[in-house]
Amino acid sequence: MTDRVYPSSKPTTTGAAPGGTTAPAAAPAKSHLYNPTRPTYRPQAHRRRPRRSCRSICCCCFFWFLLVLLLLILLAATAGAALWVFYRPHSPTFSVSTFKTTQFNLSASSADASSSGHLSAAFNLTIAARNPNKKITIFYDPFTVSISSNDVILANGSYPALASSPKDFTVLKPTLSSHSRDLDADSVTSLRSDLKKKSGLPLEFQMDTKVRIKMGGFKSSKVGIRVTCDGIQAAVPKGKSPSVASTSDSKCEVDLRIKIWKWTF
Repeated sequence: MTDRVYPSSKPTTTGAAPGGTTAPAAAPAKSHLYNPTRPTYRPQAHRRRPRRSCRSICCCCFFWFLLVLLLLILLAATAGAALWVFYRPHSPTFSVSTFKTTQFNLSASSADASSSGHLSAAFNLTIAARNPNKKITIFYDPFTVSISSNDVILANGSYPALASSPKDFTVLKPTLSSHSRDLDADSVTSLRSDLKKKSGLPLEFQMDTKVRIKMGGFKSSKVGIRVTCDGIQAAVPKGKSPSVASTSDSKCEVDLRIKIWKWTF
């Protein structure tokens, strides 16, 4: 009886290793597995450069405007300080030396003293103008002169233009007059009441003009000034002799008159 040979159930080896040992089977190829720790690639869209808004442009312009303005103010302040140190500018001074009333006739329109009336008056003044600066020349335009008492204009006048050199002393002798000036009832009453006082009629003297200064080769633009002198007590002249007013308590002030459009400050 012949023996039958059955095939083995074990898998056949691919070959034998040298020395008669069986070589192990090759490891199967590894598959590409998903790595959960790796970030997912997402393509980014192309971003346009944002445009500058109108608000940011306005803020930038305002910043540069403010910076330039501050620089100009700083330069002006520096130049003003340099001029002040070198020239030491001072405003001119005025004083009333003599004040004479040569005519003062107040007449009412009727027998009633409280009614409206007319005034004829004439005054002669001597004004001393001083330029206290050492290196500055002052040029005056023609003066407009007026005399008033409690806001009632008594007389007007003028004085020609002049130039005041450094450390100069100038004497001004304006003459003011009025002929049959019309006055209302309140003005007549106020003047008659003041004329009865022992101290006399309180007067205020004003001069308005424009000035410009010269410092070396620099000439400024014209600026308006007003000279106001008060504290003058006058009496009505008797006969043909003029009445000399008391000027011991008089004081004069010089104020700038800056005109902006229709207003003067």
